[in-house]
Amino acid sequence: MKDVYLFSGFLGSGKTSMLTDVIRQLKEQGLKPAVIMNELGKLNFDSQAVEEDVPLKEMLEGCICCSGAEKTEAQIQSLLHDAQFDVLIIETTGAAHPVEALDAVYSPLFANQLNIKGIVTVADSKLWLNRTTLSPQARSLFLEQIRHAHLLLANKMDLLTEAEQAQVVYELQSFNPNAFILQTTNGKVPFSLLQNMQSTVRTDKSDIISAKIGKSFNLSSRLVEFTESFTQEQFEEWVRSLPQSVYRMKGYVPIQGIKNPMLFQYAYGMVQWLPEYIKMPASLVIIGENIKDVAIIGTES
Repeated sequence: MKDVYLFSGFLGSGKTSMLTDVIRQLKEQGLKPAVIMNELGKLNFDSQAVEEDVPLKEMLEGCICCSGAEKTEAQIQSLLHDAQFDVLIIETTGAAHPVEALDAVYSPLFANQLNIKGIVTVADSKLWLNRTTLSPQARSLFLEQIRHAHLLLANKMDLLTEAEQAQVVYELQSFNPNAFILQTTNGKVPFSLLQNMQSTVRTDKSDIISAKIGKSFNLSSRLVEFTESFTQEQFEEWVRSLPQSVYRMKGYVPIQGIKNPMLFQYAYGMVQWLPEYIKMPASLVIIGENIKDVAIIGTES
């Protein structure tokens, strides 16, 4: 039996940071991980965080839950047939409902080969305090991901005061009294905590508040390819002009005077720039609600 963990969390919460750290710990223990990673857009940005020796299946432009269930089954079957691994980690897109995503993993095709350990949700602690700023649909999904977690990481604690930290832990524990809550920074979680999770039973789907892409939750992605470079100041001025319906951006931005496009990440008003030593395609994925009409820097629209 191979243990399976489902990593859940809203856009920009820190799932990929947790994933890379858990992979490191697995390798240190002599265990072989495999990963199924779901991306909402066409750019497989987060998968670049997974080392080449780790079996990886990607699902672009889709959701593991809902209509993507059959694709998920096929990816798992492929891994079981072609790859040697001990632990399977499924990282969902930030738009996935965790229980629906978990349900996609339950299949009679391989039920006797997989041991579903449970849902690990990374919650952005600062966003929790500011959750009323989200649209009703986005807030519903954010809360659902937390409500159904078996292990809950209260992440980004370093951004809060001690009083705010205590408030977050108290409120999260009240909201999901069944989950073990770990206060974290950069998504760090001891793998022993994951190992100690009890194998879960099938979740009653009548207990789910639906929050599906394209239905009650109008989340979409947009891939932007840059043909010109900008100054950081120009680019950040554009970022500040964006509507609140833009939740997450990630990609590589060409900056004047710098050889390679810089790695750029944005989540809920917070910007991060990192140098990139390999020339990556100058492109950016924008994730949010109603983003098709968002004016893009360097264009007329």
